Amino acid sequence: MLEKKSKEMSQLEMISIEEFVPKDHLLRKISKAVDFDKIYDFVENLYCLDNGRPGVDPVVLFKMVLIQHLYGIPSLRKTAEEVKMNIAYRWFCGYLLNEQTPHFSTLSRNFKHRFNEEVVEEIFFWILSEINGAGYLSPEAVFIDGTHIKANANMKKAVKKAVPEAAKVYEEQLLKEINEDREKHEKKPLKDKNGKDGGNRSDKKTENPTDDPTKVENAKAKEVTVSTTDPECGVFHKGEHKKCFAYAAQTACDKHGYIMDFTLNPGNVHDSVAFDGLYDKLTERFKKIKYAVMDSAYKTPWIAKKVIDDGRIPVLPYKRPMGKDGFFRPYEYVLDEYYNCVICPQNKVLNYSTTNREGNREYKSKGYICKDCPNRAKCTDNAKCEKTVTKHIWLDYLEQVEDIRHTAGMKELYDKRKETIERVFADAKEKHSMRFTYFRGLSQVSKWVRLKFAAMNLKKYAMHRRNRGVFTCFFAAFDRYWLFAA
Repeated sequence: MLEKKSKEMSQLEMISIEEFVPKDHLLRKISKAVDFDKIYDFVENLYCLDNGRPGVDPVVLFKMVLIQHLYGIPSLRKTAEEVKMNIAYRWFCGYLLNEQTPHFSTLSRNFKHRFNEEVVEEIFFWILSEINGAGYLSPEAVFIDGTHIKANANMKKAVKKAVPEAAKVYEEQLLKEINEDREKHEKKPLKDKNGKDGGNRSDKKTENPTDDPTKVENAKAKEVTVSTTDPECGVFHKGEHKKCFAYAAQTACDKHGYIMDFTLNPGNVHDSVAFDGLYDKLTERFKKIKYAVMDSAYKTPWIAKKVIDDGRIPVLPYKRPMGKDGFFRPYEYVLDEYYNCVICPQNKVLNYSTTNREGNREYKSKGYICKDCPNRAKCTDNAKCEKTVTKHIWLDYLEQVEDIRHTAGMKELYDKRKETIERVFADAKEKHSMRFTYFRGLSQVSKWVRLKFAAMNLKKYAMHRRNRGVFTCFFAAFDRYWLFAA
């Protein structure tokens, strides 16, 4: 009799909690969008079947964290409190009003020690595959940009350290092409950082390797500011922004604003340096990418070469030529490829001198000619009255990018950045609390960001499904009306 009565009370309570949640609530739409039971497949190997105390359902844990990122709740402790008090959150996690919800320590420990980056990544791409399967993902054009997330570290708790300069991804390929170019001009090949010959003239001997100016010592060291609280973040300072420790999230999305992937780096890593890691991951997973839309920070010879050689189209904006105020602009020095020289604004010839380690061909003028030039003050302030102009060996790729920029439809495609990737960052920071993080370390912050992006994708997907259903019902009712009217 008591069991029957408690069962009836539970049924009444279930009915009451169901009625409290509005029919158009976001969590209802998300619950219908995907089958969360799929999470069991991702975490199966993390649980023991015949040992230990009964654990909290992993689907419940992921739903609680999903609530945190959907509604921009700052901490897991606060999330656990909200789930305990909010009826809609209880309904979404499957708890009745008289049931005890998981303690925040359970939630925190599982996401710090059990659910690693691999599991979170699998869940992220599972949600993305559901979106793709429903026909909402458009990977033909990807919009790439980076945003900074303030780290949980104080600028006053920092030390100066000398660290070796990071090797560029394309360093070996660039050195090879530099030495090929130097060989054409009968110059000695440059050495790599280990002092080995990086060119094709290894059969030629130098008189004294220690006196050879083309030999390079070990990687140069640079002094950086490192946080003692979170050594994996980096100093970020740009424009009017206050100097702080931060992380940089390189992110890519499609034209509908669905986040396709991201990489996390210290805040002092430039966007153009962090590009390769994200681009390689994207092109490996999404073979249909045709356009890569980026801002001027990515307009470098290497990025232009990599995307074009990959058979894809880089869409980049106009970038103002760099130069000193009051001096001639770089584009006023015209390259004559046939005679391999540069013509200055006064129609004087600057002859080829060398190809340096950065991949720039150097063209130099004659001091005795420039000495009496009436526009020398606008050209150079060199003591020897010599002007040096540099042209990169991959300059042709940047010229192709300029041609693409003037192609029909490219301007409209670039203008979509404000509706896609910039909107993603604005929503993430304003609605989902991504301006700063309480976590420390690349691994923990990366999981936190990926869960946030997964929640944003799921929210957008649920809304798109709901809107399509509304339009389908509208047109079905419209068709029935005309059928009976006829």
